[in-house]
Amino acid sequence: MARPRLKRQIKFTPKVTSFKPEMLGEAFFDTVELTLEEAEAIRLKNIKGLDQTEAAKAMKTSQSTFQRILTSAYKKVSQALIEGRKLTIKNKQ
Repeated sequence: MARPRLKRQIKFTPKVTSFKPEMLGEAFFDTVELTLEEAEAIRLKNIKGLDQTEAAKAMKTSQSTFQRILTSAYKKVSQALIEGRKLTIKNKQ
């Protein structure tokens, strides 16, 4: 039996939850979904400038879990930018 997932601390709600390529219509691109915790990890690391230890404490998670969340977020954002996909932020907690 898997261990139950812990609730992570997220201290913001994004005002904008969807980004899409400018030149394409809705029918031409796939969507990449970024979770709210992935968006929070990016915010803490890149916007707030926290190091991994501080950011993990702020989210009430371990450093290794924070790193996995951040790596997943970077991959999704990169995919959306490079492949011209729509990026949405979803609350999947």
